[in-house]
Amino acid sequence: MMGRQAITDPGGEIKISFGYHCNNSTDDSGEDSDGVDVRPGSKLRRNNSSFSCLSGAALSANATLANTNICNGLFGAEILPALDSPTSFRRIPSSPSFSKLDLLSSSFQSGLSNLSCSPSSPSELAEDNSSSLRSTSAPSRCESFLNATEVKVAGGAAGEDRVQAVCSEENDSLFCGIYDGFNGRDAADFLAGTLYETIRHYLGLLERELERECKVEVKDTLGNVNNGSYVNCVAKALPYLEMEKSCTSFKQRVLNGLEQALVQAENDFLHMVEQEMDNRPDLVSIGSCVLVVLLLGKNMYVLNAGDSRGVLATYAEGVGANSDGRLQAVQLTVSHTVDDESERIQLLKNHPEDPSPIVGGKVKGKLKVTRALGVGYLKKKSMNDALMGILRVRNLISPPYISVQPSLTVHEVSSSDHFVVLGSDGLFDFFNNDDVVKLVRSYIQRYPFGDPAKFLVEQLVMRAADCAGLSKEELMSVPAGRRRKYHDDVTVIVIILGMNKRTSKASTCL
Repeated sequence: MMGRQAITDPGGEIKISFGYHCNNSTDDSGEDSDGVDVRPGSKLRRNNSSFSCLSGAALSANATLANTNICNGLFGAEILPALDSPTSFRRIPSSPSFSKLDLLSSSFQSGLSNLSCSPSSPSELAEDNSSSLRSTSAPSRCESFLNATEVKVAGGAAGEDRVQAVCSEENDSLFCGIYDGFNGRDAADFLAGTLYETIRHYLGLLERELERECKVEVKDTLGNVNNGSYVNCVAKALPYLEMEKSCTSFKQRVLNGLEQALVQAENDFLHMVEQEMDNRPDLVSIGSCVLVVLLLGKNMYVLNAGDSRGVLATYAEGVGANSDGRLQAVQLTVSHTVDDESERIQLLKNHPEDPSPIVGGKVKGKLKVTRALGVGYLKKKSMNDALMGILRVRNLISPPYISVQPSLTVHEVSSSDHFVVLGSDGLFDFFNNDDVVKLVRSYIQRYPFGDPAKFLVEQLVMRAADCAGLSKEELMSVPAGRRRKYHDDVTVIVIILGMNKRTSKASTCL
């Protein structure tokens, strides 16, 4: 294993964070504004958005092997190691078409910033001059709900975790992905390089389906459409299209598109593994949990496979958002592990001929998660046979034992919703859902211009150090790899929701 430098600085702070603050097209005086004012005392001037800002942070615990020539050079060694930046998140400029290769190679262009760095405290923000945004993309050839003339992109790596965020204020959309890799980084790297593009493709197909249905509706209403009147007819049909986007069937079709994209990513990854496993048999054991949140207007779509978690902080029903009412923590995801009774029962049901699908509290004695991308040796006998000796799973009677089928949900953001916390399982090794909500709420009340995601990571470090009987500085001086015995890789994203139009500093000044 390749060693890593400890993540420290002279002040003992964790330097791993990115952030984005929504910008309104006009300022208070009605004049155009092409920047984001995040100075102390400034107000967020975008009350019609479903989210107002987000922040992300991560901490590496695992040392990772440098990637070799995986997948016939599609992801070459000259690209992927550059993504492994455990001391910072690289800010990736947008491109006309988020191709698999361009999205990865663009990580080299760290000088072009599309996101503002969020400090952990107001004093840090005053010293930071990187808050301006840069617009670089043109319309993509893949027309979809995620298509826009301007997007802001961030991504990075910490150990085997990968994270990405793509924001467009133009169409009020936000994509966030956390990929918690295990047994290696290749599956998480693959997701970071391809999943967003694949989702755009499937949502593009849905967009075209809706356009065809819209045209059929026009014909039924106005008769046959010729080329000369097509534009006018489509304009008259736009209310139908917007109504379709708000209905239950449309939401289900978006969820179906997300699932199809993940299944496509799984098929592509396992196909590439099959091509490379003779030279790299370790690839058959590499996998990744997947957590995706997609905000389209006021609808928040959530996909997860594995044990990463999404938690919504919302006020109790009937309690005003501006009152002192208690925030409730609502888990948006399902933890796909053998510890979950329903997952355990389903696993046993799927393998009636296998007397031991669960060994030692793990699937075939290997994994606690029951759903994940990759881990081909628990899905295909040929991949298990690529391993030798004790690495091979004995009695692989009825594969697949691990599923990539995700849990899916959609939540309509309301005025009662405050924020969402997304985290890899490393965060929840130390905090439960209520802990996370309380910590974030107390922090943004005290530091409305700070970085709640980075704060959560710092709190985790202190909790892990206390559990180990160490000081924070002592724990952070332990090299990655050996520090895994104290905590896992941790990735956190906090999204402050904006539908409620609150006037508190916590919601309007972040």
